[in-house]
Amino acid sequence: MSAGEERRGAVWSSRFAFLYACAGAAIGLGSLWRFPYVAGANGGGAFVILFLLFVALLCVPLMMAEMLIGRRGGGSAILSIGKMIRGERALGAWAAIGWLSVLIPFFGLSYYSVVAGWGLDYARVAILEGFAGYDGLRSAAKFTELTQDPWRQGLMQGLFIAAAAFVVALGVQRGIEWASRIKMIGLLAIILALILYGARTYGLERAADYLFRPDFSALTSEGVLAALGQALFATSIGAGVLMTYSAYLPRRMSLGQASLAVNGAVAAVAVLAGLAIFPAVFANGLEPTGGPNLIFVTLPTAFSAMPGGQIVGAAFFIMIVLAAFTVAVGMLEPVVAFLIECTGGQRAALAFATALLVFAIGLPSLLSFNVLKDFHPLKDVPVFATKTVFDLLDFTIANILFPLNALLISLFVGWSVRRATVDEELALQGLAARIWRFSVRYLTPALVLGLMIKLVVDQGADPEAR
Repeated sequence: MSAGEERRGAVWSSRFAFLYACAGAAIGLGSLWRFPYVAGANGGGAFVILFLLFVALLCVPLMMAEMLIGRRGGGSAILSIGKMIRGERALGAWAAIGWLSVLIPFFGLSYYSVVAGWGLDYARVAILEGFAGYDGLRSAAKFTELTQDPWRQGLMQGLFIAAAAFVVALGVQRGIEWASRIKMIGLLAIILALILYGARTYGLERAADYLFRPDFSALTSEGVLAALGQALFATSIGAGVLMTYSAYLPRRMSLGQASLAVNGAVAAVAVLAGLAIFPAVFANGLEPTGGPNLIFVTLPTAFSAMPGGQIVGAAFFIMIVLAAFTVAVGMLEPVVAFLIECTGGQRAALAFATALLVFAIGLPSLLSFNVLKDFHPLKDVPVFATKTVFDLLDFTIANILFPLNALLISLFVGWSVRRATVDEELALQGLAARIWRFSVRYLTPALVLGLMIKLVVDQGADPEAR
C-alpha cells in the first residue's frame, strides 16, 4: 500500500468518532488537576466565567482554523500546510506550522509519558495494595521512592508508550476510534461516580464554593492570563493533533459544530474534575496544591482516610491513566502520519519505531528526577540555569512552541487564506462569520502574543518558576 493509498483509506467511521478522538486527545492530566486548582486560586467562579469566555471567543474559532487546514490539506500536518501554501499562493515560511505540528507532539510525548508512567504505577499500587495507613510523610516518601528509581519509572513509561503505539498501529478506525470511545465513556463514568461518592460522603458545598463562587477582587491580571492559558492549552490547539485528525474527516461535517462540541467537552470535564477531586481533599484537611503533588502525594492520604478508599483510589488513578492515554495516542499519530507519507512504510512498523525513539528521547527527562537531577543543560543561561532536562522541555514546549504554533495558525488562516476558501470550508454567514474573522485575525493573535510575553517575562523574573 502506498503512502497516498494509506492516507485516502484513513477516515473516521462517523462524526461522533471524530469528536470522541478530538476530545480524547485534548482532555488530559492538565484538565484533571490544573484547572480546579488554578480556578480556586484565581477567584473561583470569576476565573471559570473568564475561562468559558476565552473558550468560546478564542478556542472555538481557533480550533476551526486548525481543523480547516487539516481537512483542506488531507494529509499529515506538513503535507497539509504545504498544500494550503501552494493553493493559497502564500509565503513558504508558513511551512513552519507543519514542522511545529510534528515536533511539538514528538518531544512533548517524550516527557509527558514520564508523568503518565507515574499514573500507571500508582494505578497498579491502588489496585493491588491500596493506600491504607498513608499519612503525609508516607505518601511523600512513596512518591520519592518512585521518582528515585529509574528502572521502575522506565518500565512504566515504556509500557505506556508501547500501549499508545499499539493503538496507533491499528489505524484510525480500529485503533484511535476504539481507544478514544473507551476513554471518554470510562472517564465520564468514573468522574460522575467520584462526584456522587463525594456528595454522599462529604458533601459538595465547600468544593463548589472554592470553584464557583465569583470573587472578582481575587482576580488579578495574572489570573486573567491564567484563564487564557488554561483555555488554550486544555484544548490542544497548536499541538498538531487536531490538524492531523481533521485530515481523516469527510467534508459533510460542520467544523463549527465539531469545534463547539470538542471545546464544550473539554470545559465540562475540567469543571467536573474539580467536583470529583476536592470534596475529599477539603474533608481531610489537605492542601489543594496543584501539580503532581496533588495527584501523587495529597490524594493518596485522602484515600487512606475515606471509606472504601482502595476502590476510590483505584478508580481515580485509572481515570488518570485513561486521561493521559489518548492524549499520548494523539501526540504519536501526527509523527506517524508524517513518516507514512515520507517513507511509504507500514503503519504498524512506523508506529512502534517512533515509540521506541520517543522512549529513548524521553530517558533524560525520566532521569531528571534521579541520576540527572543536578544536570542543568543551559546552566550558563540565567533564565534556564536551574532547569533540568524535564523542566527545559516542559517550559519550552508549553510556554513557547505551543502558543507560537497557535499564533501562526491564527495569522495564516486569518490573513493568508482566501475568503473563498474559508467560506467553502466553514460555511459561516452573517454575524457568526464576522465574529470568527475578528477573533482569528485580531483577538487571538493579540491575546496569545500577550500570554507568551507574560510567560517569558515571568520566567526571567523568577528562574525557579516552572
